[in-house]
Amino acid sequence: MTTRRFFLERAGAATALAMTGQGCVTGGKPPFVTPLPIPALQEARKRNGHIDIIATKGKHAFFPNQQAATYGFSAAFLGPVLMLHSGDEVQFSVENKLDEVTTAHWHGVLAPAAVDGGPHLAIKPGEIWRPRFRVNQLEATAWYHAHPHGDSGRQVYMGLAGMVIIKDGTSQRLGLPESYGVDDLPIILQDRTFDSTGNLKYAVNGPAMMMGVRGDTLIVNGAIAPVARVPAGIVRLRILNAANARNFDLSFQDDRAFHVIASDGGYLPNPVAMTTLTIAPGERFEVLVDLSDGQAVELVTAEDRRALMGMGSGIGTAMTNEMSGSGAGSLMRFEVDGSLAAPVKSIPLSLLALQEPTYPDSIVRRQISLDMGPGMMRGMRMGGGGMGSGPPVGINGRVFDMNRIDFEPALGSSEIWEISPTMMAHPFHIHGVIFRILSMSGKPPAAHLAGGKDTVLLDGPAELLMRFLQPASREAPFMFHCHILEHEDRGMMGQYATR
Repeated sequence: MTTRRFFLERAGAATALAMTGQGCVTGGKPPFVTPLPIPALQEARKRNGHIDIIATKGKHAFFPNQQAATYGFSAAFLGPVLMLHSGDEVQFSVENKLDEVTTAHWHGVLAPAAVDGGPHLAIKPGEIWRPRFRVNQLEATAWYHAHPHGDSGRQVYMGLAGMVIIKDGTSQRLGLPESYGVDDLPIILQDRTFDSTGNLKYAVNGPAMMMGVRGDTLIVNGAIAPVARVPAGIVRLRILNAANARNFDLSFQDDRAFHVIASDGGYLPNPVAMTTLTIAPGERFEVLVDLSDGQAVELVTAEDRRALMGMGSGIGTAMTNEMSGSGAGSLMRFEVDGSLAAPVKSIPLSLLALQEPTYPDSIVRRQISLDMGPGMMRGMRMGGGGMGSGPPVGINGRVFDMNRIDFEPALGSSEIWEISPTMMAHPFHIHGVIFRILSMSGKPPAAHLAGGKDTVLLDGPAELLMRFLQPASREAPFMFHCHILEHEDRGMMGQYATR
């Protein structure tokens, strides 16, 4: 899938790659000539507790000698990695130099709804938003992205996203790799489609109305088929799926094992050995891979078949034939550089003890249905801000309404949310909460999903244990939604305030 047709043509490749109907590479090898871009690091502690980012337009060369029109946070495309320390108070400054409204949502960062950056906290052109809050959570990898009402998909597609690293000293105590950009790498996965001039193509029509916008070209940290030079030892990959809709089924092309050490909310009790890992839009996983053998290796993805689960065979076949993305391919290559220091040579046996999720028999239970297609109530006003017609989407039979509060849990309380997806797999995300998965399709979660989460891919019913520790007012509530961004924009979103 690294549909690199444009890249290869512009790089002067002698032989064009054959393309399947889904736009995936079926012959030849990606060139792996571009060094993996490492985003600039903004560490609040080294900046007197300040983080400053600017939403702006830019020009970014995905292909040689071609500048694409893009958006970014203090960069032409994407944004700096923000490093925060638990216990510190941080003053943020988010300036909007676009000619349209935007926001900056701290996805996975636990903060009151009044500073969360959801659609109610719009930043108008020329304005500066200055939220301030104390970071108070376990060490984790989070991210930030645009979240304006009805336009999140397009703005993220254009580049308004970046990673957040939260530190609390655990990484150092456990002896994990933490040399940023050397053995501790941010890996931001996306997919994009380009026109003949190398510019981004974003269109919500046809299959994208139902499946979300999917690209036919894989990119990592804003680059096509990059290569990372790494030390001959244990390397830490902080993997973020920042795609609009596609799930990545990750593995190494030589089938080597790797160890998942953390998910959205922080560390697992023990490293989990795996050879394949599915990561949905909005999810993060931290992975340790042993590269001490000195062998170069590619990170690859299988075809995203979860997108079609639950659809009738006719619909599924039609979607498969028309979708421009979701095929298999190479993402990037790792090459060992013996001149780089490799301070970590082994993987720890244990990480961070987690309490077993407990709750009283009298706990409040809520039923949430992620709805799409004929099951949705007809005749409702679409909440997607101009996203057009097409199959209606919503939650519990209702399209998102900025003026409606769907739930009001008590601050400090716990609830079990029983969530059921319809027609396809949906990545469910909630703001302001790190939840625990109690069951998925009637079974306990897999070991790598047993820790704290804020996003989870659901292809069947699930029970999630929520604990509401962050305040939210009716004027600035928290969101819960499908993280297929086109579903979110078109109405598969609700909101809650605490009481």
